Amino acid sequence: MWRRINSAARKGTGPGRGDPSAERSGARQAVIAVSNVSKAYAAGFKALKNVNLDIRRGEIFALLGPNGAGKTTLISIVCGIVNATEGNVLVDGHDIVADYRAARQLIGLVPQELTTDAFESVWATVSFSRGLFGKSANPAHIEKVLKDLSLWDKKDSKVMTLSGGMKRRLLIAKALSHEPNILFLDEPTAGVDVNLRRDMWQLVRSLREAGVTIILTTHYIDEAEEMADRIGVISKGEIILVEDKIELMQKLGKKHLTLQLQHPLVELPAALAAYDLQLANGGTELTYTYDTQSERTGIVPLLDRLSDAGIVFKDLQTTQSSLEDIFVSLVKDAP
Repeated sequence: MWRRINSAARKGTGPGRGDPSAERSGARQAVIAVSNVSKAYAAGFKALKNVNLDIRRGEIFALLGPNGAGKTTLISIVCGIVNATEGNVLVDGHDIVADYRAARQLIGLVPQELTTDAFESVWATVSFSRGLFGKSANPAHIEKVLKDLSLWDKKDSKVMTLSGGMKRRLLIAKALSHEPNILFLDEPTAGVDVNLRRDMWQLVRSLREAGVTIILTTHYIDEAEEMADRIGVISKGEIILVEDKIELMQKLGKKHLTLQLQHPLVELPAALAAYDLQLANGGTELTYTYDTQSERTGIVPLLDRLSDAGIVFKDLQTTQSSLEDIFVSLVKDAP
């Protein structure tokens, strides 16, 4: 159904644009290249500002950003729904404006909201979507898509009778009807239950294994942390970071050492003022935050200072910053 590609295309690190190793490797070539794209509206509002972004073939790329950051606008431009004010977009070498039909055939889009005939059946709706892309009828493919999405027993049901979760599955079925090589998922699990979220995660992984490139926008940071190969962060219409997920968490993530104290403290001794320490739980916990990238974490001298001050701890544990912590910090610090 979809082309299977070298798994190396999904394992790259570092930013997509300007990575020499990526340029040397055909498996890492950009399937989507966004160059100097801006979008301004008549009222003067700039939704996107000089965006440059490469999406690698076969990866799961998560685009994160607060409400109004420009995520949906960027996706709409790449999919040819909205025209950019400046810049250009190539989809597997096809210009999205000059060669719209060829570029758009490669893309499946799962929007945030369902816009389809409520009185049509599920089967007819998905089959019609395939026909819109000039694809000949393929009942076997439609059947497979509906079965993969647990919609097969609803194939004859009218769209209006579906639950919210089933309608979300239908959106994905419509996007996959013409066998695209690239799939955009715009907030795919917003408002759905936990079980459906997990089912969709599994579906995304299986599509990636079949060679489909996935671009995901989400407000659920754990979703990106669970599935993405690379993370992009957009804020106020600008891409502020593109990074391999693991490298991002190692580079920007901080660790926390939490000490369970034998006796509670009312306040920190002056001798410990140089350390990034926080008292919690009524003074029974002492948390030290440190940078994992530093040559010295400061843990050993901290423990020595605690001993000198007569502070005894009965247990300790370390935790790593989550992707959500990093995201919040990046957006807060963005100009």
